[in-house]
Amino acid sequence: MSEYMEEYKAVGNECEFTTKKAKEIIQEVSRVVVGQYDFIEKLVVCLLSGGHVLVEGVPGLAKTLASKVMSKTIKAEFKRVQFTPDLMPADIIGTKVFDQKSGEFYLKKGPLFTNIFLADEINRTPPKTQAALLEAMEERAISIDGETHKLEEPFMVLATQNPVEYEGTYPLPEAQVDRFLMKLIVGYVPQKFENILLQKFNSGFDSKNLESENINEVCTPEDIKRCREEIKNVRVSDEIINYITSIIRATRNSPSLILGASPRASIALLLTSKAYAAIQGRSFVIPEDVKDLALPVLRHRIILRPEAGIDGLGNDDVINSILSKVEVPR
Repeated sequence: MSEYMEEYKAVGNECEFTTKKAKEIIQEVSRVVVGQYDFIEKLVVCLLSGGHVLVEGVPGLAKTLASKVMSKTIKAEFKRVQFTPDLMPADIIGTKVFDQKSGEFYLKKGPLFTNIFLADEINRTPPKTQAALLEAMEERAISIDGETHKLEEPFMVLATQNPVEYEGTYPLPEAQVDRFLMKLIVGYVPQKFENILLQKFNSGFDSKNLESENINEVCTPEDIKRCREEIKNVRVSDEIINYITSIIRATRNSPSLILGASPRASIALLLTSKAYAAIQGRSFVIPEDVKDLALPVLRHRIILRPEAGIDGLGNDDVINSILSKVEVPR
C-alpha cells in the first residue's frame, strides 16, 4: 500500500453513517432472503450509487423477494410489472386520459412512477416498450405528451431475465444494457442455506405475506440522500484511477472481444468502488474494491467474439483474464 493510501488509512472512517445504514439494510434483507449475501450487498451498492441493476438467474432464486424486502427496509414504494410481448409503453409510463365531467385531460401515472421498479423478464417485451425505460433510467424523468415529469429519489430499476429460456424473447438494445450500473448473476445457494430456507418454510414462513415477517424500516429516502453525499467524499488516489482506466482500456484491446467497455463503464466502476468502500467501513478506495466489482460492472458492457465463444470462453472469463494481467497498484 502506497504512502498516499497510508495517509487515507490514518484518517479513519468518515462514512460511518453510510456504513451503518448499508449494513442494517443488508442484514434485514438477509434475514428474509437466505444465502444470497453477495447479491444483496451488490444491490445496496447500486442503490447507494444511484444506479440500476440487471439481474440474471433462473426462476425461484428470490430475485423478486429481495427487491420487495429491500424496498420495505428503506421505506420506499415498490411496483412490479411482468413484461410480456403485448406490453405497450403507455402501460409502463402512463398516459393522458380525458375526463368527461371536467372536459379536461388528466395524467394517469403508470407504474414507473415509483421508487423501486421491478421489470420482471424484461427481455420478453419488444424493443419499443423496453426503450420506454431509457429516459427514466438516465434522466430520472418521464415525458408524456410533451410534458416532463420528474421522478422522486431514490429511483431504481431492477430488471430480471431468464438465462435459460430464449424462445419468445427480444435481445435488449445495447444502449439500454449500458445504462444498467451492474449485471448480477444469481445462482443456487449452498445446501446449508437451502436447509435453513426449508426450515423457515416448515416453521410457517410465507414469502407472499411479508407483513408477518415484521420487516424493520431501517432507512428512509432522506438517509439514502445523506449516504450518497458521504460517498461523494470517499477518496480515490491517482493510482486507483489509473488502475480503473487500465482495466477498461485492456477490454478495448482484448483479442477475445469485438467491443470493449466505454467511458461510462469507467465512471460506473469508479462510483461503485466508492460506494463499496463506504459499505466496508472505509473512506478510501483500495484495488480490491475495484477487482470485486469489475465483473458485475463490466460483464454486460463487452461483446465476445464468436470464435472466443466457440473456444468455451465467456465474458467473465475474459474479464478475469484481464484482471490477472493488469498491474495492481501497491
